[in-house]
Amino acid sequence: MNIFTYPSKTAEKRVLAIENRTIDFNKKDVRTVSRILEDVKKNGDDAVVKYSRQFDSPKISLENIKVTQKEIDAASKKVDRAFVSSLNLAISQISSFHKKQRSNSWIDTDRPGTLLGQMVNPVGAAGVYVPGGKSGKTPLVSSVLMGVIPAKIAGVKNIIMATPPNKNGSVSPHLLVAAKKLGVDAIYKAGSSWAIAALAYGTKTIPNVDVIVGPGNVYVTLAKKIVSGTVGIDMIAGPSEVLIIADGSANPEYIAADLLSQAEHDPLASAILVTTSSETAKAVSSAVEKQLTKLSRMDIARQSLDNYGAILVVEDLSSAIALGNRFAPEHLELLVREPFAHIGRIRNAGAVFVGEYTPEPIGDYIAGPNHVLPTAGTARFSSALSVETFIKKTSIIHYSKETFMKEAKDVIRLAEVEGLTAHAGSIKIRTGKK
Repeated sequence: MNIFTYPSKTAEKRVLAIENRTIDFNKKDVRTVSRILEDVKKNGDDAVVKYSRQFDSPKISLENIKVTQKEIDAASKKVDRAFVSSLNLAISQISSFHKKQRSNSWIDTDRPGTLLGQMVNPVGAAGVYVPGGKSGKTPLVSSVLMGVIPAKIAGVKNIIMATPPNKNGSVSPHLLVAAKKLGVDAIYKAGSSWAIAALAYGTKTIPNVDVIVGPGNVYVTLAKKIVSGTVGIDMIAGPSEVLIIADGSANPEYIAADLLSQAEHDPLASAILVTTSSETAKAVSSAVEKQLTKLSRMDIARQSLDNYGAILVVEDLSSAIALGNRFAPEHLELLVREPFAHIGRIRNAGAVFVGEYTPEPIGDYIAGPNHVLPTAGTARFSSALSVETFIKKTSIIHYSKETFMKEAKDVIRLAEVEGLTAHAGSIKIRTGKK
C-alpha cells in the first residue's frame, strides 16, 4: 500500500479520489433496470419467472417459485450443529441489541386545553432481500439476521424474504434454517431487480410490501433507488469501506488483516489507515503485501487497494480523528492506547470498533449492532438499518374550544401572510368571524 504524508498535495489528491468514489449508475444500467421494473409491474409473475429462468435457474416455475415447508424442513438436516450453535448465538446477541431501539407511543397534556402525542406503529409488511452468492456457495446468512430481526422486533406482521435460487432451483439450506428460526412468513426464489420489483409492486404470487431492505449488486441497488417512494428502503448503499485510526501501540499485523477484510469485498471497496506513526505505516504496508498473497480473493483485494486504499501519516491524533470525520466511513476502527478517551470526538461513522480485539468482521456477524451501514460519506447524515426502519410515527393533535379560540388569531395571521385564505377561513368559520 502507498504511504502518504498528510497534509500534502499528493495526499490530498488521494483523499479526494477516495472521497469521490461513489456507486455509478450508467445510462445502460438505468435503462435495463427500468425496463425490468416496468415489465414486472405490467406482467407480474410471468416476468419474474422469465428473468429467474434466464439469469438464475431454468428450473424455476410459477409452481415452485415459493419455498415450500417441505424444503424448509429438509434444510435442517443439511446443516451441522456447529452452524446452528453459531447461528443461535448471533440471533441472541443481535436481538438483544435491537430490542433497546424500540420506541413507544406517547401523549403530552402539559399545555392546557391540548392533547398532543405520537403513535408508533410498525409497517404492515417488509421485504428482506438476501443475495444468494454465486451457485449458492456463499449464502449471506448474516443478511437474513440483520434484515429480519429488527423487522420482527418492530412488530412487522408479514415478513417476506426474496433470494435468488441456485442453478438447480433450490435455496441454500443455511439461509432457510436462519429464516425458519426467525419466523419469516414466506420465502421466494427471486433475485436481482425483478425481485425488488415484485416486492414493490406485488404480483399474484408475491405480495407487495411497505419497506424493502437488504444488500445487493448494482442492479438491486438501482432497483431500490427507483422504487423508493413507492416503498420505503433502508438506504442506497455503495461499496464497503473501513478506516482505521492507529498510533504506535497498534499491532501492524492486525491492521493489515483488517484492511484486507474490506478490500476483498469488491474492487470499489476502500481500506484506509490513518496513523500518527511512520514506523507503523511502514510495518502495515509490508504486512499487507505478505498477507495479500494468501487470500482466495487476492486479485479483488489488490485492485481495491490500488484504486482506493491509502496509508496516511498525520502529525497527531487530533488530525487523525479530523480526517476520519471528513471521510465519514462505514466502519471506523480505533486502535490507539486509550481508545475510550477519544470516542466522543468521532462524529461521522456508521459504526466504531474500539480496541485491538474488535475487528470489523465481528460486527458483521455476531456483536449485535446492525451491519447494514451508511457508505460513501453518507454517515454524515444517515444511520444504520434499525428497528426505526420498520416503523412509522403518526402525530396526534386535539384542541379544546377554549384553547382553539385563544390561538385562532395567530393561525389566521400566519395563514394570511402566506396568502392561504382558505386556511384562514377554516379557522375564522369556527370563531364566528368573517
